[in-house]
Amino acid sequence: MKKCILLLSVFLLISSCKSASAKPKEVAKTEPTIEYKQQMENLDQGIYFRGKGNDPEWSLKISEKTIEFNSLKPGFESLSGAHIEPIRAMDANVKMYRVETSAGLMIIQIMHQECFNTMSGEKSTYSVQIEIVKDTVSIFFIGCGNYITDPRLHDIWVLEKLNGEKATLDHFMKELPNLEINSSTNQFMGFAGCNRMNGKVFFERGLLRFNNIITTRMACGPNNKENEFLKALQSTTTYKVANMRLTLTNPSGVEVVFRKVD
Repeated sequence: MKKCILLLSVFLLISSCKSASAKPKEVAKTEPTIEYKQQMENLDQGIYFRGKGNDPEWSLKISEKTIEFNSLKPGFESLSGAHIEPIRAMDANVKMYRVETSAGLMIIQIMHQECFNTMSGEKSTYSVQIEIVKDTVSIFFIGCGNYITDPRLHDIWVLEKLNGEKATLDHFMKELPNLEINSSTNQFMGFAGCNRMNGKVFFERGLLRFNNIITTRMACGPNNKENEFLKALQSTTTYKVANMRLTLTNPSGVEVVFRKVD
């Protein structure tokens, strides 16, 4: 009898172990970060500028279709209007949008000057002032903002044409010039044709510049076109992304064409 009880106990113990081992593990669920959600929203809605401020808390989104303002101030919780082209100042990098909304006129000024969030201390490149005229009363909101660098630039690009001529290894050392652009940090790195290089990207809607370019100091051959390439890169003001190509131009018509590579 004791043997039967012992065998039964062992059987039950083995069965419980199998049941425990067969139990599926629970997978921890992680919520997407606010930054990731904003990046996806930027892509989906074509948002190219974001602004925000405090006291009271407010936010601004400018896309190719709409201009949206939200705040915690009673009576000014949500205003939106169709996208319009801004009025540009002649002597400074200042843009003004006059947006007609169902709740009143919204006047947005975006100024290229360093700005700090009064709560978080976060630094932005632009300061923002919003005036909302409602029932003959003007309310002002002050804060900071940044342009959203075109995510299509975020890739590795190899030179294909320089000033209308096909780029070949006969004009460069070892490999063709290339760029790796990080649209999240507004930085780039790459090869200029003879030396390694890195620098910063300045971006606004319709405007692209490559600034603060630093290169190594290797001596280049007499036929190397690195200087011509760097001069064209530094003079860039506009760009186009289409058909796996990045085309850079400036008012003089200088053209640099890159091909996207994986």
